[in-house]
Amino acid sequence: MSASQETATRPAIPVIRESVSTELYSKAGAKKFGLTQRDFVTILQEVAAKYLRADAGPSEILDFLASLRVEELALARACAKGHESAWELFLNRYREKLYRAAYSIAQEDSAARELADSLYADLYGTRTTDGVRISKLNSYTGRGSLEGWLRAVLAQEYVNRYRRQHRMVSLDEQTEAGLQFQADEPDPALALDARVEEATDQVLASLAAEDKFILSSYYLDGRTFADIGRALSAHESTISRKLGKITASARKSILAGLVERGMSPKEAKQAMEVEVSEISLDVRRRLVQEKGRQDVP
Repeated sequence: MSASQETATRPAIPVIRESVSTELYSKAGAKKFGLTQRDFVTILQEVAAKYLRADAGPSEILDFLASLRVEELALARACAKGHESAWELFLNRYREKLYRAAYSIAQEDSAARELADSLYADLYGTRTTDGVRISKLNSYTGRGSLEGWLRAVLAQEYVNRYRRQHRMVSLDEQTEAGLQFQADEPDPALALDARVEEATDQVLASLAAEDKFILSSYYLDGRTFADIGRALSAHESTISRKLGKITASARKSILAGLVERGMSPKEAKQAMEVEVSEISLDVRRRLVQEKGRQDVP
C-alpha cells in the first residue's frame, strides 16, 4: 500500500474544541486518574474517529461526545495505563459485580470465581519489552456502561474457555472411527460488539412484565414450564409456546437493532451467533439486571 493510500484509509481525527474538551475532562474527573487533558482528548478523538463519519460536523461530534460515559472511560483507560488508585477504585466498584455476572453464566461458585479472576490480568495489563502497556480495558470506548462491557468480555471469555475445552472433538461422532481431530479455531472476526449489548438492553427493556417474568424464571431460576404456568395460571404448553415466541421476537428485534446501529445483516447475524452460542447470552446476561428491578409473582 502506498503512503497516499494508507492516509486515505486512516480514520479522520475529529476536531474537538478546547472548551468542550475542558468540560468533558472535568466531568470525567480524569485528572485524579493521572490523565492529562491532552491524554483525554486523544482518547476522545480515537473513540470518535472509530464511530463517526469522516465528514461529521461540529454538532454531530458534540452530540456523540456528550453521549459517552466519560467518567467510566477515564477510569478504564487509567487502569489500562496502570494507575494504582484507578485500579483500586475499579476493583472496589466492579469486583463483586464481575463475580455475580460470572456466577450467572457458570452457575457454580468455584467456576465463577475462576472465570472472574482469570479476567483481571488481562484487564490490568502487562508491559511489552518496548514498554507498551497492553490491557483489554483499552478497548472500552464509553459508548455503553463499563459494567455492561465487562459482562460482555466475561461472557466471551466463558465462550472461549468452552471452546478450548472442547477443541478435541471425538471423530467417532463424525465417522465412528474412534479417532480424534482438533476443532477449528473460532473466527477471530466474530468478537463481541458493544452494539450487541445496547440492542439487547433496548429490546429487553421494552418487554412486558409477564414476558420478563417468563424469561427470568426459565433462564435464570431454572423453573419448569409447569412451575411458571402455575404462577401465571396457564397451561405449561402455553408457557412453552410463549417462551418460543418471546425469544424469537426478541432475537429478531435485536438483529434489527444491530442493523440500525450500522451492522450489515450478515454482521448482525454473526454478532448474535457469538453472543448466544452455547449459553443463550442474549437473554440470560441481561435478565440478571431486569430480574433485580422488578418483583415477580
